[in-house]
Amino acid sequence: MSAPDPVKADDPSTPTRNRSHMSNSDSKSSLKPDTKLAHLGRDPKSFHGFVNPPVVHASTVLYPDVETMRPGGQKYSYARRGNPTTDSLEETVKELEGAAGVRLASSGLGAVSLAILSCVKSGDHILITDTAYHPTRHFSDTVLPKFGISAEYYDPLIGAEIKSRFKPNTAAVFTEAPGSLTFEMQDIPAIAQAAREIGAMVLMDNTWATPLFCQPIALGVDLSIQAGTKYIVGHSDAMLGTVAASERAWDGLNDFYGAIGGHVAPDDAFLGLRGLRTMSVRLERHQRNTHAVLEWLKDLPMIGTIRYPALPSDPGHAIWKRDFSGSSGLCGFDFIEGTTKEQSNAFLNALTLFGLGYSWGGFESLAIPVKLKGARSTTRFDENRRSVRLHIGLEDPEDLIRDIEQALVKAFG
Repeated sequence: MSAPDPVKADDPSTPTRNRSHMSNSDSKSSLKPDTKLAHLGRDPKSFHGFVNPPVVHASTVLYPDVETMRPGGQKYSYARRGNPTTDSLEETVKELEGAAGVRLASSGLGAVSLAILSCVKSGDHILITDTAYHPTRHFSDTVLPKFGISAEYYDPLIGAEIKSRFKPNTAAVFTEAPGSLTFEMQDIPAIAQAAREIGAMVLMDNTWATPLFCQPIALGVDLSIQAGTKYIVGHSDAMLGTVAASERAWDGLNDFYGAIGGHVAPDDAFLGLRGLRTMSVRLERHQRNTHAVLEWLKDLPMIGTIRYPALPSDPGHAIWKRDFSGSSGLCGFDFIEGTTKEQSNAFLNALTLFGLGYSWGGFESLAIPVKLKGARSTTRFDENRRSVRLHIGLEDPEDLIRDIEQALVKAFG
């Protein structure tokens, strides 16, 4: 668990703090999310008044004497076990997630791997949504079997009926909402309740919504995962992952993290913390821009299904409206039936403001062709369908619309 603040607010020897820099955990928990983003994880009084925590570059921590060293009688013992920079980020994400504790990873996939391995062992069975992020599937198909852990995929729309897929050795259920590339919504509370009945852990990749728009732990999830590379960092300049644990999952996560020597460089942790300060205002713009672009796109003759659960027309909209409070900039759409590969490629190649890149969550707009062949095992899609995934960035939506329009003209005439 993240270590306590260097200066405790209730220490009588400590001067009363300015109300704008509250450190009392109860006071922090009562704050609104936007205020938390601005104030959590920093304590200027402990660092000579500087607004941001220091970026601590160190491995060795010195003790004043053997009597302090042997029982571990000081806050920091060795940099791998945390320093003021990583503690600041973990404490901030912990409060945002409503978690018992948070651990950092070097990437989103690293966070997925950390979360899964912290709650399964040899001989266990894990259920994974068929719409999971492809690197999650690759990890589950290639790494887990080496440890004697069997992974099985389920239809994301299964809901409470997931109990029909349970086995005596089912130890965990991995969810992701909305689903990667095809954006299906899952009934997370129903899945979580069913899993609790057999004592299985529930994991959720919540990168799309972040804890600002969805609170997985409040929905019954045990391990809430984010690819912090996306909206936490927000500027396409660092790799990061976070895992937030419920009370019952925290000891397992913390112990496993320590055993494997998990650690994130202080520079990357600082960039994550810096990105968090503006995540709310960025997400508001991503959301607004995406609705504007999709509202224009939906009536075009060459566009088929639009995939974005915040739209009333989306099949998952009711679940999204129940469990989520907002939507991000990641969306997708299908071209109409009969669209050729050449037309789809021509559209993507003609874009000028949308870069062709696999990441998302940064300030910039991105596009990729969607390829589902070989990516699903329990749900079926027309593999000849031409689809595109878009990340709508922070540009002016009118410029993005004009860019899409000119690309469609070049592709379809």
